[in-house]
Order: sequence, then C-alpha cells, then structure tokens
Amino acid sequence: MTPLAELLRPATLDDYIGQQHLVGEGAVLRTLIESGRIPSMIFWGPPGIGKTTLAMIISNTLQRPFHTLSAISSGVKEVREVIEQAKQEENAILFIDEIHRFNKSQQDSLLGAVERGIITLIGATTENPSFEVISALLSRCQVYVLKEFGKAEMEQLIAAAVKHYANQGRTVEVRENEALMRLSGGDARKLLNAIELVVNRDKGDSVIIDNQKVVNVIQQNMAFYDRQGEMHYDIISAFIKSMRGSDPNGAVYWLARMIEGGEDPVFIARRMLIFASEDVSNANPNALLLANACFEAVTKIGYPECRITLSQCAIYLANSPKSNSTYMALANAQQAIRRTGDLPVPLHIRNAPTKLMKELGYSDGYKYAHDYPGNFVDQEFLPDALRGTKFYEPGDNARENETRKLMQWRWKGKYGY
Repeated sequence: MTPLAELLRPATLDDYIGQQHLVGEGAVLRTLIESGRIPSMIFWGPPGIGKTTLAMIISNTLQRPFHTLSAISSGVKEVREVIEQAKQEENAILFIDEIHRFNKSQQDSLLGAVERGIITLIGATTENPSFEVISALLSRCQVYVLKEFGKAEMEQLIAAAVKHYANQGRTVEVRENEALMRLSGGDARKLLNAIELVVNRDKGDSVIIDNQKVVNVIQQNMAFYDRQGEMHYDIISAFIKSMRGSDPNGAVYWLARMIEGGEDPVFIARRMLIFASEDVSNANPNALLLANACFEAVTKIGYPECRITLSQCAIYLANSPKSNSTYMALANAQQAIRRTGDLPVPLHIRNAPTKLMKELGYSDGYKYAHDYPGNFVDQEFLPDALRGTKFYEPGDNARENETRKLMQWRWKGKYGY
C-alpha cells in the first residue's frame, strides 16, 4: 500500500509547499529551472521538508533522466554503474540522499562525471555540507539551504491530506492539530505518517482527529512511526540536554539509543565537540581537548570500538563544570555590531606597513604589552563608540572566578568586573 506521504508528493513547482525563498516567483532556483540550465547542487536542511521532492520536480520539469541513490546503502560500485548508464543518456540527474554519509573515496568517484557534465548531481543532506562534503566536490556545487516548515506549511499539508481522503470517499475532520504539530516537529513526512496512522485505525467513513486521539495512536505505534529514524533530532537533543544538565546517566542512555539505532558516530562526536565550547567552555578548557581527541579517534577507528570513546567523552562532559560565557560574549559582540555597524579601528591599533600609513598616524601611540610589568598595560582596544562596553562576563565557577579577579586587577573597574 502506497504511504500517504508518497501519494501527496507534488509533481510541479506550483504544487510544492514551502521554500518560497528558493522556488517562489522570481526566486533563484525557480529562475534556473525555468531557464532549463541547472548546476550541480546540494540541498541542506532538516528531514521531511521536501529535498527529495524538489529534486524529482526538477527532473520532471526539465524532462531529464533521473537516477537516485541512497548514501546509506550505496557505494562506489553503484555510483560507477549509474555514471556508465548516464553516458548513454543526455543531461542525466543523479540524486544522492544523505550524501553526507558518503566517505571521501565515494565522493571522489563522483568528481569526474560532475566535472565533465556526464551527470548533474543533486545531493541532499541534513548536515552542514562544509563539514561533510569534500572541498573538490563542494566547489562544483551550489548549496541551497531549505528551511524547516512552520505552522502555515503544516496546515497546508493537513488540508491536502483531508482533501485526499475526501476524494477517496472518507470524511476526515481535524478538530485539533496541536498534537500533530508537536509530534511532527516541522517534518512533513512525520505529519502525514501520523495522520495516516490515525485514519487507518478508524475503520469508519467519517474520522475525527483531535489531540488525544493522535497521542494515543502514536504512542501505540511508535516503532512504526519511527521506522526511518525520524526521532534523530529528538534523541540528539535529549543527549545534549542531559550533558548540559550534568547527568551522566541520562547522557549515556541517549548515547546508547543512538548507537543501537545505527547513528553516525562522527555526528555524535561533532556534537560533543560543539558542546565542549558552547556549554563547558573555560569552566574546564580540557573538555575541548578531550572532545577533539574523541572526534579524531572516532574518525580513525569507527564502530564498534569507538562507542567506548564516545561514552568516555560524554560522561566527562556531563560531569564537567558548565559555562556558556564565551558563547554569550560572542553573541553580545555580534549584537553590538548589528546595532552600531562597522566602526573604524582605533588608529593606535591599526597596522602600519607603509610610510604613508605611519605618517597618517597608524599605530601611533600603541603600547607593546611585553614592554610592561606583567606583560600588561592599560590601553583602549575598542572603537570610541563602544569604549568600556563589557561583552564577556565570566561564569560562576572556580576557574572563571579566578579570571574575574584577574580582570578586576587589570582593568580597575573599567568593564564593571
């Protein structure tokens, strides 16, 4: 039986829901499609927002041969077979789902065909392609960021589902949609799967959907509902929040769930590397070193051995003191830049490589810190309009409390420490 999500898959840009910044009237991707000439490209965005559908629409609109591979189940052999077939065709499109799961040699196998125009590559990824796609391939592709669905797009999908069932002779009334929205989390596939589960459970010609019914049905069918690993983002969120909450038991449980579910270990290690700076930071600088060592180890040894390294790092991060002070300092500075614009660099800390610059006063009055006791001298490093502005507030932990004392001694109250 064809799933509802597949039955409702749009075939034209006019029926496509969302991504109007790319495919709306006059938008960049729509203009390229209408011109009949498209580059190789990568669609980057969360699951269930139409990456595969958009690739299929492009192929249908341009009437080009369309080949599809999944990076989870395909390798170099399958890539080469498609390329050989594409040589006998004209302007073939190769769509690779989850292209971030291809290793370097698999991605290398695409380069020649993309370069010579044998295929037009369309890759889909939920991960930042700057990290996951080799630079040689990335430089030959345009990257388009697809946005997660909001309430308006989800309501359009619900209306489309109701209309579909009406055409089948069944009346579906959605009296409440909060549970559908919450459980789907902006994922169109999850939303339509949920509606399909609720409707299929009710054998009558008239079905009423409310929040309680949705929750009951989904809880009873969780294994089916998550058969494609669609709780991916929920579980990584639980993992991060357990470490942030200093609970090693919660962290190692959610880590085990990801390992049992076949999650990419590099994805887990990268999230811990980010966490070490964002949530532990200078409260324990060694956390970043350990997280980086974990990332390196995971990329070298892989499953199953790397699961032990992941566990070691997760438990260490969970037990570390926490601070988001450096994260907030950068956020505060960026907010000031947006408010004040690109303020000029003070003359005394400008570079003066030429005679003219020196004559104009560049670097004039700069005090070389190493010429002073303690390698410190009081001078101004901010633009005049931001003089005395404090961006960094040390966290309340042993190491950063020492930093606060040092800042107080150095700056004598200038920044309010």
